Amino acid sequence: MKRQGIFLFVMLFLLPLSVGAQEMNAKVVINTDKITGTNKQIYTTLQKALTEFINNKKWTDATFSINERIQCTFTITINEKTADDSFSGEIQVVARRPVYNSTYTTTLFNYRDKDLDFQYTEYEPFEYTQNTLENNLTATIVYYVYTLLGLDFDSFSSLSGTPYYAQATQIVTLAQSQPSWNGWKAFEDEHNRQALNTALTDNNAERYRKFWYSYHLKGLDEMAGNPDRGRTNIIADLATLQEVKEARPSTLLLQLFSSSKLDEVIAIYSEASSSEKQEGYKMLSEIYPSETMRLEKIKKNK
Repeated sequence: MKRQGIFLFVMLFLLPLSVGAQEMNAKVVINTDKITGTNKQIYTTLQKALTEFINNKKWTDATFSINERIQCTFTITINEKTADDSFSGEIQVVARRPVYNSTYTTTLFNYRDKDLDFQYTEYEPFEYTQNTLENNLTATIVYYVYTLLGLDFDSFSSLSGTPYYAQATQIVTLAQSQPSWNGWKAFEDEHNRQALNTALTDNNAERYRKFWYSYHLKGLDEMAGNPDRGRTNIIADLATLQEVKEARPSTLLLQLFSSSKLDEVIAIYSEASSSEKQEGYKMLSEIYPSETMRLEKIKKNK
């Protein structure tokens, strides 16, 4: 069982409902505010088709209970549509997971991908089988699904997201064989899908991924039963971010943590001692020098 028994009592209670439950509980939003004078029905159809594709497909061999499904939002902003059903825009992907024995959910991923071009004909089905990709939109969605699975699994069991990052790597490789698909080329953009996947799978990633597990299991999940111990564990583990930066100062992993966790960390420091706040502010300011104004809240929290 992937959750190491954390939600065992809930899973047993919901057993009749959880057999065969899918992994994703996704909401898809198609933002067409920048598009005028076109038939908007195609976007409604696209939104419905993508939602069903993400939520109805079984992505892993693991058993997920209803409450364990990954809560996520895929927001696709359409900037331009051409006469041949070609679209250009961007996609924002946000995912959250519940914290054990609480009503709180923590952000796992908050990422803006500014480079999305694709073709879509209304009522065209979305399909994916391993080693086969039909179009750039399918490739992008599948890539982010596997990335979210990697982050989610890593947060419950150390390095258990590896097979899902490997699936995402395979998507990158397949997509790179299509020269007209954007967002995948190596070294083209330090924030594109290839760069993100590399950050999560290169030699520097293991240290960060182990920290990611400890932050969630030994930090956030511990806080419901013992807030002081959970907070202390998180504060102690944050030093790993310094090691990650020293090993590779430009790593995308630091941006991933900032966009999903920095506000949460600031809030966690609210109950810390004065010395912990001072040390935390100093350390995080060195890691994130452009975020010093945001980090000022650590010293002010009471």
